[in-house]
Parts: sequence; C-alpha cells; structure tokens
Amino acid sequence: MSRYTYPEKNELERFIAARYRAAWIWEMLFFSSLLIAIVALSALFLSVIDDSFGYVAYEYKKDPAAISAKPLEELNKEELIALLQANLSKGAYGKLDNEQKMETRSEGELYNLIIERIIQVKTKETYTLYRSLFEREAIEAEVKEKFPNAKLEFRSWLTPVFLTTPQSSKAEFAGVRTAILGSLWIVGIAILLALPTGVGAAVYLQEYANKRNFIAQIIQTNINNLAGVPSIVYGMLGLAIFVRAWEPFTSGALFGVTDTNGRTVLAAGLTMGILVLPLVIINAQEAIKAVPDSIRQAAFGVGATRWQTVWHHVLPAALPGILTGSILAMSRAIGETAPLIIVGASTFITIDPSSPFTKFTALPIQIYQWTSRAQGEFHAIAAAGILVLAGLLLLLNATAILLRNRYQRRW
Repeated sequence: MSRYTYPEKNELERFIAARYRAAWIWEMLFFSSLLIAIVALSALFLSVIDDSFGYVAYEYKKDPAAISAKPLEELNKEELIALLQANLSKGAYGKLDNEQKMETRSEGELYNLIIERIIQVKTKETYTLYRSLFEREAIEAEVKEKFPNAKLEFRSWLTPVFLTTPQSSKAEFAGVRTAILGSLWIVGIAILLALPTGVGAAVYLQEYANKRNFIAQIIQTNINNLAGVPSIVYGMLGLAIFVRAWEPFTSGALFGVTDTNGRTVLAAGLTMGILVLPLVIINAQEAIKAVPDSIRQAAFGVGATRWQTVWHHVLPAALPGILTGSILAMSRAIGETAPLIIVGASTFITIDPSSPFTKFTALPIQIYQWTSRAQGEFHAIAAAGILVLAGLLLLLNATAILLRNRYQRRW
C-alpha cells in the first residue's frame, strides 16, 4: 500500500485557488510598478514640455521701425548688412566681421544679429504651456497691467535655430549647437577607447582565462564593482590622470598645440571611456556567453584554433549583444555631468570644438548652467535642451534596437 495519498477534492481546490490568488496578487503588484514608472516618466516629460512652449512678454529697447522703413523680415542679405554697418560702431562691426565674414553669414544669422545687437530684445515674463492654453485672457490682462509696452507672443523655444545656434549670454539668442558638438566629440572618443578595449577584455576573460584562476576571479570581481562606482569618482580619476599627469598629451602640446591646457575634449572623452568601460566589458561577456557552446565545439572539431573560433564564429554571433550593450553604455556617458564638471567643462563657450585639443561644453553642462539662472527664459531654454538631450538618447537606443534586430540570430 502506498504511503502517499492524494488530497481530498475540497482540499485540492482550496490549494489551487490559493495559488491562483497569490499569482494574481503578484501580477497586480508588478503591473502597479509598471504604471507608477509610466506615470513618473509622463509627469517628467509633461513638466519639461510645459516649460518649452508658451507665451512670452517682451520689449524692444529700440523700435524696429526707427531703424528700417521696411519690416526686418522683408530685408535681403545686402540690406541687412548695410543696416548692421549703419547702426553698429566701427569696432563692434569689425569684431563681428573678423569672427565670420558678413558675406558668408545667412540671412537668418544677420537678422538675429540685428535683433540681438541693435534692437535688443528684453524678455519680461514667460508663461508655461498649460497657462498659455487655458489662462490666455488672464495672461493678457497681467501683461497689460505690468508691462504696458510689452508684446505678447506664443513661442516654441525648441526650434531649428535653437539647434544650430551657439551659446549666448541672452536666452532669446542662445542655442545648443556647441553643446551638441561637444557631446558628440566626447561620446566618439569614449567609444574609440571603451569598445575595442572592453570587447578585448571580455573575450580574454570569457574565452581564454581560467575561470578558477584566483587572479581572473579578482579581475572579474573588480570589474563588477567598478560598474557601480559613482561617476564623480571617475571624474576625480580623469582630473588626476588625464588633465594633470597627461597634460602634455591631452592639451596637444606634444603635437604643437600650445594655447590650451589639459581640460580638453580629449580628457573628457577618455574619462567617459573609463567610466563606461566596465559596462562594456560586462555586456560583451554576457553576449559572448550567450553563444551556444556547440558552435565552439564544431569549430574545434574541424581543426580551428581558439583564435580562429573566436574571430570567425563567436564574435560574429555575439555582435548584436555587444553593439547593443555598448550603445546603451554610451547612452549613460552622454547624460553624465559630474565627471565633466571636474575635468573642466566650460559653462559658457561660443566656439565649436574643432579638434580633440579644444575647450568644450556638453548638453548636460549647458542645461545645468541654464537652470542655475534666475530668469524664467533660461529655464525655458533649459527645458528645450532637455528635450534635445532626450532625443539624442532615444536616437542611441533606437540605433541599438535596430542593430540588435539586424544581426540577431535565433538559436
């Protein structure tokens, strides 16, 4: 007679019902977590969008009609240049012309110069998108009472001009071109350092190193620990090594560049490369580990060496995971601020980075600098800068997904 007995029908039904009830509770908890995450992200983006658009009350220091009989928008390039010559001092005009010849500037650039240097717009008040949509009459009454000479205009701070204009001391004319180029330079240098180094280290640890070797275990543990180190620690490392100890190299003095110090794009890119290197190594290891061992055994069976197996079979099969992980690591680098502040990113710069040995700024630094200002218009362009940064991050993540889908193999 068997010592095992089946539960009674009622007891079995209660047991199954309890298990389904517990499963339902956990499912609801997970679903609630997802909803909370969606609500939090939605609130963040709505807050940013709310500040990026809305009514603006502004005044002109000089009436446009007083300097031109025709509306400024209808003037051609030659007329705009003549207007600048007539209303700017000889020294001010010569300085602008030396920076970039007037004849080579576009009509939009010349128009902005007239608005900035001659007419001189002064923003009095900015309003959020929500208030602009639902409290328009109240805003008009407030502007009429507080700023009787001001004009009220609905404005999008995120425009093509905003993307193609360098930094300015006035929010109305400030853009993120220099910051975008600086971020791209930094991420490009970080990729050049972290991707080959990280993949090489992952290949050695996963394919060549003895997993039971004490030194290999220490290295693996340290790599895992370094992935969680705060980014400001990497900034201190970059300041000590790349900015100070390697100053002749990062400043370009070894290559004949003598007008900079070690606080350059190169130093920032190397710092970011070190920051994301542990993430690249770990992601590459996981991608290599996911390749079926049968592929390696088949290559060994036909006489291939370990290097031939890795180069011709393992790495091509692991490529989607390696690229995806690396691009996601770069997404972290493009959004970091603390290391860049420590290695010397400029908070105000109008010159685009033209080489690894130039001074730089980056989008997170630019956003931080704008948010620290008291004027509402700077907060508005900071919100627009956040949207640009989010767009770059989404672009990187979309690239990672496309690469994964393009090269992914099903085993």
